[in-house]
This record gives sequence, C-alpha cells and structure tokens, in this order.
Amino acid sequence: MTANRAKRTERTQDTTRATTRATRAAKPTARASAARGSRVGHDARGADRDSPRPGPGRVSDEPDDGTELDHRKAAILNAVVAEYIETAQPVGSAHITGNPGVEVSSATVRSEMAALERDGYLAQPHTSAGRIPTDKGYRFFVDHLGRPGTLGPHERHEVRRFFAHVHGEVEDLLGRTSGLLASLTDYAAVVVGPRHESATIRSVQLVGLSPRLALLVVVLSDGAVEKRAVDLPADASDDLLAEAATHLATCARGGTLANPGTFPELRDHSVNVIVRCGVAALGELAATGEPDHVFVGGSSHMASAFDAVETVRSVLSILEQQLVVVELIEDILDRGLSVAIGAEHGFEPLASCALVLAPVAIEGEVAGTIGVVGPTRMHYPRALAAVELVGEQLGAHLGAGTTTGRSGPGRAKASTPVRATRPVRRRREPGGGD
Repeated sequence: MTANRAKRTERTQDTTRATTRATRAAKPTARASAARGSRVGHDARGADRDSPRPGPGRVSDEPDDGTELDHRKAAILNAVVAEYIETAQPVGSAHITGNPGVEVSSATVRSEMAALERDGYLAQPHTSAGRIPTDKGYRFFVDHLGRPGTLGPHERHEVRRFFAHVHGEVEDLLGRTSGLLASLTDYAAVVVGPRHESATIRSVQLVGLSPRLALLVVVLSDGAVEKRAVDLPADASDDLLAEAATHLATCARGGTLANPGTFPELRDHSVNVIVRCGVAALGELAATGEPDHVFVGGSSHMASAFDAVETVRSVLSILEQQLVVVELIEDILDRGLSVAIGAEHGFEPLASCALVLAPVAIEGEVAGTIGVVGPTRMHYPRALAAVELVGEQLGAHLGAGTTTGRSGPGRAKASTPVRATRPVRRRREPGGGD
C-alpha cells in the first residue's frame, strides 16, 4: 500500500513538472525554448529546422490562427491534459484556473478552452461537461515535454535490482522484462527480441559430446547463444576440437551466421575436416532462424485501462498476433516516432491506444524494441521514463553477454534516445484525428 501511494504521488509530481516545463516553453520571451520546440516537432525526413514560423502544434508568440498556440492557450491545454490523465474526468475551467501560466479568470479560461475545441485540441463529450483532450491535444502535450519524466527512487531501485539478479535464457529475460515494465507503468508492455540476421558473431566453441559428436556453441553480439549438434566423420580428441574452434572463432568473429567469412586451410587435415563441419553447422543455424518473437507482459492491465469491454477484447486480440505487432512497431519507428497516439499509427483496431517505444541498443546497434501500449489517456512522462530506463538496462545486460538462449527479431542501426518526436505523415482518412 505504501509503495502504491508513493507511485501515485510520483505520477502526480511527474505530470506537474511536465506541465510546468511546457508552460515555460510557451513564454514568448524564451527564444531558446522556441528553438527547442522546433527541434522536438521537426519532420523526421529532414524538414527545415530553421523555418521562422512554428509548425502545427507548436507554441507561437502571435495570436492563434488555428494551427499555432500562444503561451496562454498552451498552458491551458497542458493543464487540461495533465488533469484528465490523473482523473479520467472531463476538465472544467475551475479545475485549472491558477495553474502555472493560467493565472486568469475562469471566464477567460472558458473562452480559451472553447477556442482550443474549435481548433481540434479539445473535445466536449456533453454540453454541460468539461473538456477532454483529443489525439491532437495529447500530441501537443507530448511534443512539449522536452524530455521524459522521472521514476521515483523505489522504481529505479527495482529496475537496478532486477537486472542485477536476472539470469537465464534470452527468452526468459525478455519475458520477465516485459513484466517488469508493465508493473512500472500499469500498461501492457511489449518487448521485441533481437534478430540474429543483424547480429555478429562474438565467439565460437566446440564441445565434445562423444568421439564423433560435438556441440557448436556460437555467442552473438545480441547476447544470444546458438547451439547446434555437429556430426563428425571420424573420432576427434578434445585437442583437435579446441584447435578447430580457435580457427572458427578467429575467422568468423565479426561475421554473421549467414555470412561468417572465409576459413583458410590449415596444415592439419583432421582439423580442416572439423572446421568444415563447423562452417556447415553455422549455415544450418542461419537457415533455420526462428520467426519474430514478441513478449507481452501485463495484459491484465488492459481491463482497468479501458472502460469498454469490446475495446479490451480487441486490444488483447491484436497483442496476441506477433507478426501484426512487429510490423506495426517497425512501421512506427521507421516513420521517426517514439510515441504514436490514437490514429497516428494508422492501425484502426488500436485507434484508442497510444504506444511509447524505444529501440534496445547493444554496443551501438539496435537489436530489438521495447515499449508500452495503453489508452491515449496515458501518463506519458512516466511511460517515457520507464521505457527509456528499462530499455537502456536491457541493452546493457544483453551486451554484457551474461545471458544465454535463443531469441527473435530486431532492427538494424544505431540507437537514439527516447524522444517524443512528431510523425512525418499520418496514414489516415481526412478528418481522422488532428
């Protein structure tokens, strides 16, 4: 109970800090903040960062024209989002008057909220109710976080302790990591494991099982260990196996299972025979690679995250389809996103969801993905902080080579920090979302 109370307190503090940061970023005298907003909101394909006019959803010093927000509207919008995230109730003007940047009368706040509704940032579920954020409103809030929130000391200690004591096969590690992330955020957590086709070979060993049977053990850069039984045409001593393994490791190090490199002939014919058997086994490992693996933890959190039973059933059904989840995640990351809100990801069955994602990097190469799936009314500062911390710790743990076992998919090049970047282009019909 104490831990839950502390978690609720930390969430409120995270949201308050995020709102304060967004309000400060909205002040017209802060040229540096305006520049930061330009960086956060830029097109991932290289839109002009030096453009003198802010893009959609950015803060402007000028009056609102339907595509820009002045500092007061920005402060009101962020206060509404923060309040709705905490309470799940429509927000009235009285609830946010007096917040940072909202030191104006309730009548002025009501007028500004009506303008934000006209511009598509807020919606009013009922005539007599307050307002709730739209996907566009959430996107503005996320874009102006500036950086992820922070986890409390208890949660940070929990993450450090987890990775200090977790051992076992890669699948077990990834599955337990998804459970850890779900417990930190109260959302469903998704971990996509590394793909061997992009992993390089770190070491090769041959272990004798019988005079004519050996076990090929290959350690990959993604932390996985592949094993393959090798039938030998003649009896082989431990010394011959050790010499062959040394030659295999020397020549294959830095290569991949599909392309391990070249293996020059040695003087000892018996060693060459074993080496050829080992190379053949490497090819068999590459040819029999397992399909993509997705590890989902905390699915039970979906029941409390959504009000509609049908929505819960639909989300859970999607999370059970590994191929769909992997393709969706890769498409989101390919478009330069780390946060996809509502219809932004272009996948109708998850239109009521938000996804916060981060690549898992091992020695500078992306070897998987980690993230959370929850309602659009997600606690974004906390989700971003948790995904970033757990992703960093998972990559470091896999890179240390302390785990063993097989694993699944991944991506290909270097990692970037978790950032709430805007999408380059949303694939949806006109009028859907912002």
